[in-house]
Amino acid sequence: MSACETLPMAKVSLEDHSGPWTEEEFLALDESSYRVELLEGGLWVSPGPNSPHQQMIGRLTAAFLPAADEAAIWVMSDMNTRLEPGTVMRPDLVLARGPRVATVVDASDVLLAVEITSPSNVTSDRVLKMQLYAQAKIKWYLLVEPDMTTYESVTLRLFRLGAGGYDTYAVAEGDENLTLDEPFPLTINAQGLLGIHKRV
Repeated sequence: MSACETLPMAKVSLEDHSGPWTEEEFLALDESSYRVELLEGGLWVSPGPNSPHQQMIGRLTAAFLPAADEAAIWVMSDMNTRLEPGTVMRPDLVLARGPRVATVVDASDVLLAVEITSPSNVTSDRVLKMQLYAQAKIKWYLLVEPDMTTYESVTLRLFRLGAGGYDTYAVAEGDENLTLDEPFPLTINAQGLLGIHKRV
């Protein structure tokens, strides 16, 4: 089944719908425990994030917020992001400019998109979403790749948009730091995103 086909899911009303989905119909869907995205008029459904995934989103948000506030940049999690008409993705995090209140943020306002891989989305985050974000001309893409067996290690890969797509800009793993120059200077410790405390 392709990503553009409609997939069944809990609590989201898909009955009696035929043909491509409009953005208005997509945005009117009920909330559910699944992540629903719109790709070329079709619904793309994936399971909601597990607890380590959510914890990393929280820690990344906390790392970004002080500098983002200073630079008047919004930090938003799971935000509807319009890449082009008929394609609305929901990155784990986006750093963007734009209005304070919005249901959808346009890719032209997004400065950085962040995806954290999980067992259900590894290929899409590494390949499909990277291509879609590059085509939408989002300048920076941060891919967070935890060890999904134990969640005791993580690799951060920062990509910058070039002429032919994303190029690797920086990589950090273990206790290494990832340094961002844009959209504002910031250093993120890879291991710190896991929140692993010493056992006593």
